[in-house]
Amino acid sequence: MKKNLSACTTVLVGKDATIDGSTMAARNDDTFGPLTPQRFVTYPAYHNHPNQVKAYLNKCVVDRPADGYRYQGTPNVNYKTEGVFDESGFNEKNVGMSATESVYANERVLACDPLNTESGINEDLIVAATLPFIDSAKDGVKYLGQLIAKYGSAEGNGVIFSDKNDVWYMEIVTGHHWVAERIPDDAYAVTGNRVAIQQVDFNDSDNFMWSEGIQEFVEKNRLNPDKYGWDFRHIFGTADVFDQHYNTPRQWYGHKVLNPSVEQDPLDFDLPFIMRTNHRITLADVQKILSSHYQGTPYDPLGHGTEEQKHLFRPISLNRTQNSHVLQVRNDLPEAASTIMWMNFGIPTFTPYIPFFGNADDIDVSYRETPKKLNMDLKSAYWMYRALSMIVEAHHAEFAQDDLNYLKDSREYLYRWVSQVAPKVEGMSDNDACAYLSEETHKMVAEMAKRTKELMSNLIMHGLELSKLTFIMDKNL
Repeated sequence: MKKNLSACTTVLVGKDATIDGSTMAARNDDTFGPLTPQRFVTYPAYHNHPNQVKAYLNKCVVDRPADGYRYQGTPNVNYKTEGVFDESGFNEKNVGMSATESVYANERVLACDPLNTESGINEDLIVAATLPFIDSAKDGVKYLGQLIAKYGSAEGNGVIFSDKNDVWYMEIVTGHHWVAERIPDDAYAVTGNRVAIQQVDFNDSDNFMWSEGIQEFVEKNRLNPDKYGWDFRHIFGTADVFDQHYNTPRQWYGHKVLNPSVEQDPLDFDLPFIMRTNHRITLADVQKILSSHYQGTPYDPLGHGTEEQKHLFRPISLNRTQNSHVLQVRNDLPEAASTIMWMNFGIPTFTPYIPFFGNADDIDVSYRETPKKLNMDLKSAYWMYRALSMIVEAHHAEFAQDDLNYLKDSREYLYRWVSQVAPKVEGMSDNDACAYLSEETHKMVAEMAKRTKELMSNLIMHGLELSKLTFIMDKNL
């Protein structure tokens, strides 16, 4: 099987921890190269049609039920060579799924239950095999767990499910074993490419789910290194130098943003997965974490630390972040407009999160069709926002303030747009609400393209004035 796992960062927030009572499930989809073009699509519902979904990156073939819900996805353009990787979206039942956060088990547990790399479920098809068939976040964990029991897992994956009440995080760590934890309503969670879940309470089925026989598996093979308790991270996870420079600092910085008064060490293997704050968490807070590169610390690659400090830790926002998203379910909006995927196809540090309603199924052509290579007409949203990212970073010191002003103005416009559009679907039929939300989204996408291209034009003109290939002749010569 081709090794093509994502290297991502996840932020999860319960409904009582947010400023507006929404649930939020967010993740950066980071690939192993700066250009893995994606597009945004809606897959239609189907009925009375049993079928299969096949992986491109191994021999996995999953039987699908005869009926499936409409659902969103952000597949790779070069899917035949890079896999489909639908990554994130809502289905028509207002259930969100984001998959996957790559996680890695230690050699002790893998020796006892190896990954099924040849034909097990992988990230390539995990969304298509699950999201069309689930009615709630908890149902998603149960359904995927049954698939893992039947087919095995090809890789270690963290999978997010969300709805208006719940956010669940499921970690699949070996060929057949996994644990899932419900994020408490008044809490948040942060992780990045490490096994995250810690103490598991097997007497609390409301907040934990697990693979059949996992306790017996651990006991039989003497896998628990702790004298007391059942810490999933300690039993199944890794704790090495790679984790300290690639993984734990991202978790540390997420907590630093949301809990600045709490002192933590970016090299600590036991950073908490779940924490609580003394303030309400906003959408902007979550986006700030996903778009960050350790601002305000010596570890910022764009900052003023030493060269050693600036390259010590892997940042959160990268040039290989292909798709950053926040799956938000708003309990204060009409049901038909309650699910919003805030999606970013550029480098999140420099580009805005664009809101797409889960029930607006007519995706704008600028997102639906993405060329394999950059066309200078910039009709593709993916290439437009990535081009803006490159322009800003190329002259970061000179362009950063203009970009920050653009991002602030974009957030104001987009927040206002949601607050004006969403309430108007109250009382509409499902079809009418879908049509209205789609029509308004087209207008919003066009407005954001106009604003973005205007900024790019101004920055390019300014950049021409910054060229070092210049010479001013003394007028007296």
